[in-house]
Amino acid sequence: MVNILQNIFPASFLKKFNITAPKAEQEIYLATLALFLEMAYIDSEFSTEETQRISQIFTMEYGLDKDYLEQLTRLAEQELKDSHDLWKFTNLINRNLNHSEKIRIVELIWKIIYADGKLDSYEDYLIHKLARLLNLAHSDLINAKLKVLHDES
Repeated sequence: MVNILQNIFPASFLKKFNITAPKAEQEIYLATLALFLEMAYIDSEFSTEETQRISQIFTMEYGLDKDYLEQLTRLAEQELKDSHDLWKFTNLINRNLNHSEKIRIVELIWKIIYADGKLDSYEDYLIHKLARLLNLAHSDLINAKLKVLHDES
């Protein structure tokens, strides 16, 4: 598989974060984390609850350790800062994940949204945009939301 991280980032940038041999899974983690962080930042309130939820997702869902997650977070934050849009992240996900895996990502994003107990208009806008970029139907988005709300109640 093409090493997407090396295509996106210069080798010196990857070396700075001690990510010298990225795998396909790491590329997906980076893209997914970038989407999670964008959702957390969108309302200008990156709350403690959102930070904890993202950390919990990556440790429980993906089995990543704290140190690796910190490195990946710095890399994702830098990439978000340098990006003009979210297409490159969603495009990577679209090329590598199937429909049900993409729905799972949307469910996890709903969990981040509701970490602080509310959905604001910016978050609502972004989740709809992400669903379109991930080629998911509106019904997929709503079903994922209902699943998360039902599981958390």
